Amino acid sequence: MPEKTKKSPGPAKILDCRGLYCPEPVYRTSVEISDVAVGDILEVLADDPASESDITSWAKHTGHELLSVEKREGGFRFLIRRTA
Repeated sequence: MPEKTKKSPGPAKILDCRGLYCPEPVYRTSVEISDVAVGDILEVLADDPASESDITSWAKHTGHELLSVEKREGGFRFLIRRTA
């Protein structure tokens, strides 16, 4: 029997916060996470330098799972799994 490979699920929704500054990226992330199903992933793009610490802290305080923070040219890419 062939082995089934698990595919890494892509984001259910992409939120583009580039060009927005504190507190807007974390506020919009907080609002948009409710639009994805529990267990699904929200991808957030931001270029505000404060967004790295703001979104990391927000995820920790709300209990959502921050899967990754990727520094990119001109900003950040966050993958957040909704937990509740």
